[in-house]
Amino acid sequence: MPPILRYTPLLLVALVVLVPMLVTVLGGFKSLGELRVNPFGLPSDWEWKNYWDILSGGRYWQLMGNSLIIASLTVVLTLIVSSMAAYVFVQVRFFGSDFLLNYILLGLMFPAATAILPLFIKIRDLGMLDTYWGVVLPQVAFGLATSILLFRNYFKQLPGELFEAALIDGCGYFRFFWHITLPLSKPILATVAVIVFVASWNAYLLPLVVFNRDTLYTWPLGIMAYQGEYSTDWNLVLSFIALTILPAVIIFFSAQKHIVAGLTSGSVKG
Repeated sequence: MPPILRYTPLLLVALVVLVPMLVTVLGGFKSLGELRVNPFGLPSDWEWKNYWDILSGGRYWQLMGNSLIIASLTVVLTLIVSSMAAYVFVQVRFFGSDFLLNYILLGLMFPAATAILPLFIKIRDLGMLDTYWGVVLPQVAFGLATSILLFRNYFKQLPGELFEAALIDGCGYFRFFWHITLPLSKPILATVAVIVFVASWNAYLLPLVVFNRDTLYTWPLGIMAYQGEYSTDWNLVLSFIALTILPAVIIFFSAQKHIVAGLTSGSVKG
C-alpha cells in the first residue's frame, strides 16, 4: 500500500481533532467584531489582553486548582487500587476469581450518569456534599473497570519466568509487585493515568450534583458560569476554553510515548 493511502485516514482524524482546537486558540486572540467576520482565519490584530485578563484573575486559578486537586487524587487512588487488583487477578489463583473479575468488568456497561440519583443520595448520607471526596471517590469507582482491564492485559504480557525466579529467591507477592512489576509497567501506568486524568478533568455532571458552592467549582462548571457572564463576548469565552484545556493537552503529549507502548504492550513482550 502506498504511504499516502496508509497515512491519509490518520491525517483526516488529526485534522478533525486539531482544527477545532486551533480555531479556539486563535479565536481567543481576536476582537469580537473580527471573530464574527473572520472566525477561521488568523487574527489581523492579536488581542493578547483577552488571555492576560483571564490569567491575571484569581477566578481562573481557583478553578484550575480545584480541577487539579480532584483529578490528581482520582489518578493516584485509581492507579493504586486498579494496579493491585489487576496484579492479584494475574498472579493469584483463588476460587471465584473469574466471577469476581467479570463482575467488576460489568462496570463498563453502566456510565455514572445512569446512577446519578442514588449516587447523590449516598454522597449526601455520607456527608460528602461540597467536598472533593464526594467527586473523587465515585470517579475512582467508575474508573476501576477500565483501569483493571488495561492493567491485567499488560501484566499478563510480563514473562512468567520473572515471577518464578523471584519466588525461588524468596521474593513474596508484594515485593515482586513493588520492585519488579511496577518498574516494568511505566507505559501502562502512564496510559491509565492520562485516561483517568482527562476523564476527571472534563467531568461535568458529577461535580454539578455534588458542589453547591462556586468556590469548589471545577473548570467545566466555571466555564458555564463564565459563559453566562460573558454570553455575548465569545472571544473571551474562547480564550477561557483554550486556557482550561491546555493542562490536559500538555499531559497527553508529555506521556504520548508511554501511552503507545502501554496500549500495544510491546515493550516487554517476549
